[in-house]
Amino acid sequence: MAGFDIRELMNDIDEAPGKVWFWDLEKAVIDAERCVQCGVCVAACPTDSIGIGDDDLPELVKMCTGCSLCWDFCPRGGLQYESTWKITGNGEARAIEGIGHVEESYTARVNPMIEGAQDGGFVSAMLIELLEKGEIDGALVARESETERWKGEAFLATTPDEVREAAGSFYNQTLALGHVDFKGYDLPPNPRIAVVGTPCEIEGIKAMQARPWTWGSSQVEAITLTIALLCTKSFNYEKLMLEEIRDKRNVDLDNVGRVDIIRGKMIVQDLDGESIFEEPIRDFHGAALKGCDECADFMGHAADISVGSVGSADGYSSVIIRSDEGLSAFEHVRPKLELRELDKPEALDKLDALDKRIAFKSLKRAFDPEAPLFIDYEEHLENYSGTDRAPVAHEAVRY
Repeated sequence: MAGFDIRELMNDIDEAPGKVWFWDLEKAVIDAERCVQCGVCVAACPTDSIGIGDDDLPELVKMCTGCSLCWDFCPRGGLQYESTWKITGNGEARAIEGIGHVEESYTARVNPMIEGAQDGGFVSAMLIELLEKGEIDGALVARESETERWKGEAFLATTPDEVREAAGSFYNQTLALGHVDFKGYDLPPNPRIAVVGTPCEIEGIKAMQARPWTWGSSQVEAITLTIALLCTKSFNYEKLMLEEIRDKRNVDLDNVGRVDIIRGKMIVQDLDGESIFEEPIRDFHGAALKGCDECADFMGHAADISVGSVGSADGYSSVIIRSDEGLSAFEHVRPKLELRELDKPEALDKLDALDKRIAFKSLKRAFDPEAPLFIDYEEHLENYSGTDRAPVAHEAVRY
């Protein structure tokens, strides 16, 4: 009842039942260092009361009404994230083990290659085709910040050239769902938007679309295609790029031309493609977001299409199509692709199994894809109190 403390202390007024406030989310997720910076709390707030702070974390920007939605849809809070895996595709018949439900899967590479694109260039190629053919009006992607080298920021690409300029990967979260109001962009009245994001971001989108509400200025209903990037963890920008890479390894970020994670190694190359260093990714675990350890969704089960490098040879993308929407989008780019069966599906299964082992050890609640979509705050307290991921106690007056 943290959000109601002020009135209770002043007036001895009991809190209305069922209220969960932003302060509760802050205690249990943000200040407990479990936030994965997906931005779904910003998108879900019906009064636009949550914004993005200078520390790239959600913050309260005006009065909280205690509607509970920021808690409900948070994948480290009230969202039973694995329950979203059955929303996409064939509903109750979906498989959740290994690769999960698959309509089609390939090892793929675009021909000719797109300069700067990651792996086989599949994501960039598909977005370009969809924009050129008028199938979408924009794609929410990550591009490099204009002021901070190698920091990704959310950006809505509305032209093929903008997709090309944003090609490549960044390993920090961008709070992408905090930008689905699409303000400042020239879009038609009912835009069709593709989103490229991490599995937790896609889970948030699917959950919100499955439980439609009044989302303030967010336009979650405009998202018609979701593309998940295969992901074991994301990183804090300052800890990874500044502390680990720039400061500890004396790397000039202005001379970096590529940052990638392949076969368990962090690879950093210079502008000429020469190696600056290759090190085991475990050496950078301290820079990873703590909340990522609780995620068992390496595969991006809730997405229309999942894409990554694992399972394919260098220079190719592994493409897993999970829904009719994904199939329809894929058909537009199929003629531009070199396609074959997945090179090493067993590599996907192996990394998925490792990811789940870590998640099941880190989660303090039961992992249950058959459970209801939401978790009560009180249930969370029962599961997490007294653990290394317990809610952080605050003074009564915070703002």
